[in-house]
Amino acid sequence: MSNATTLKKLDLTKYFFLNFIGIFMFFIPITLKNKNTIPLDHIASFIVSSFPNFIKIYVLFLMAIGALNPIIQKKWLKNKTIFIFTFIKIFGVLIGTLTFFNIGPDYLFEKDMLPFLFDKLVTPLSVVIPLGGAFIMFLVGFGLLEFMGILMEKVMKPIFNTPGKSSIDAVASFVGSYSIGLLITNKVYTDGKYTLKEAAIIATGFSTVSATFMIVVAKTLNLTEIWNFYFWTCIIITFLVTAITVRIFPLNKIPNTYYQNNKFKEEEIVHGNLLKKALISGVNSAKKNNESILSQFLKNYKDGFIITAGILPSIMSIGLLGLVLAKYTPIFDFIGYLYLPFTKILGFHNPELVAKALSTSIAEMFLPAMFVIEENLITRYVIAIVSISEILFFSASIPCILSTDIKIKITDLIIIWVERVILSLVFATIFGYIFLK
Repeated sequence: MSNATTLKKLDLTKYFFLNFIGIFMFFIPITLKNKNTIPLDHIASFIVSSFPNFIKIYVLFLMAIGALNPIIQKKWLKNKTIFIFTFIKIFGVLIGTLTFFNIGPDYLFEKDMLPFLFDKLVTPLSVVIPLGGAFIMFLVGFGLLEFMGILMEKVMKPIFNTPGKSSIDAVASFVGSYSIGLLITNKVYTDGKYTLKEAAIIATGFSTVSATFMIVVAKTLNLTEIWNFYFWTCIIITFLVTAITVRIFPLNKIPNTYYQNNKFKEEEIVHGNLLKKALISGVNSAKKNNESILSQFLKNYKDGFIITAGILPSIMSIGLLGLVLAKYTPIFDFIGYLYLPFTKILGFHNPELVAKALSTSIAEMFLPAMFVIEENLITRYVIAIVSISEILFFSASIPCILSTDIKIKITDLIIIWVERVILSLVFATIFGYIFLK
């Protein structure tokens, strides 16, 4: 047997084996101690349950890093968005500290308020996101991303009005995070490879929260036993909604202009056997990755740690604000009237509650889940889908978009949010009635 043939087999083995680890960790549920969920969730749950006191201290430490990081790096005065969110994060650390020491008015310590935010959302996220970030390398570092990118070349333009390369942004968001996806999108846009319209479509249509966030939503709403159905239908629905929103106002009115009129050369159209080219591209990418798996794992964990540190204090502060407004003011009831006709027509047994839950997603994508924990399976499934597919919320994704060079008006972002919630609601309800009834 020749060395070339041996090398080829070794490359294929590396490609399939390392990508299988990623697929196994994120997509293959196993049953341990009467709990059926994906391995990543099993590991995170074991860590949280085994070291409860340590984890709470770790959460506070993580939040403090996230709040102080913009100040230490002297970025907090860079623009108004970062300035405002630095104070929001500091407030989040204060709230987290008060929660840890059980200090504050009784109404904030009702089980659906601070204890829910800290114990059911922030604590699991503090473990799941860095751990998921580390294992993400098995999905994005060894050719699977390139494989999917080539396969999607001829899909993106006719369906989403974006170049084939945008499939990488989409996959990066789902398996990494919206922040990673937006970084990629902004870089490609400023390099002149996307127009403003294409960048806006990608930022508002693909840059959703990652699979690790989805795990926490699924756990909160007791959907882990249908994890694969939830995950894949969520991707399908998110992309279906995007395919529609790109064709309606305001996205269809955004100009097809390049950043500073700096247009890059047109991408080459892929011809021939796409599956073969995709496999070759994937295997070659895996072959070129010669860095130590352990060093990559640790680097990715560190990146996930930094991302988590920035997210957690915002969830505590904006999440609490959203809960207080939802419970003690009528603001989300009023916003919910936008969705009430749809929740009634679609046959939810508690349409007012579902409409109100949907309205809170503009503040923080986790908030809707808190309102429907006791509801039936289809309601929980629909809310879990919309929480991800709506994409735009003020605790994280909207400020991230506003911080990029992709200039989208905030009023347009709110209109897109309304459109995405309605369309996601309709599609998710249809899927729920067909497959879960």
